[in-house]
Amino acid sequence: MSKKLEGNGLWESSRMMLPQHKEQSMQNQSDQPHLALEPPTKKDLQMMRDFVILPFALKIVEKKSIEVEMSSLTLKLLYSSAAKILAKCMREDVQKSKKILVERHIRVFEDSKDDTELIYRYICRGHEDRFVVTKDFMREEISRRIGSYAKSLIVILQEAMKSK
Repeated sequence: MSKKLEGNGLWESSRMMLPQHKEQSMQNQSDQPHLALEPPTKKDLQMMRDFVILPFALKIVEKKSIEVEMSSLTLKLLYSSAAKILAKCMREDVQKSKKILVERHIRVFEDSKDDTELIYRYICRGHEDRFVVTKDFMREEISRRIGSYAKSLIVILQEAMKSK
């Protein structure tokens, strides 16, 4: 068998790179300096925090919904239905959060975790850094967010009752 061509710029690995593709790749790289090393804004950091916290809150609501369905509570249908509505709203917000981060050229990765904190690494328009979320803060924030979603649902139900 013959060896792959090397050093002529047309072959990289086992794939052929056409001159047009090479030019387009170089153009894309030269178009991105305006993104380089732009630090995140407060809004960016808040969106990253939402990206981290909302999935945890969603898991809790989904788990509680299943627990209620399996229970012998008299109002389990009401509780379970409300939890499912909350989960649907939260799922939509998780998707929005992901979409916004992609649009703003922000990526977030879990770096490490221990008993007291979670460490996330992010790349925001070329700027790389880390942020720490303590588990105590996470618990408080999840509780606050679930409460906020529940209050929104209650307001909607109250408005529906008034309009009858």
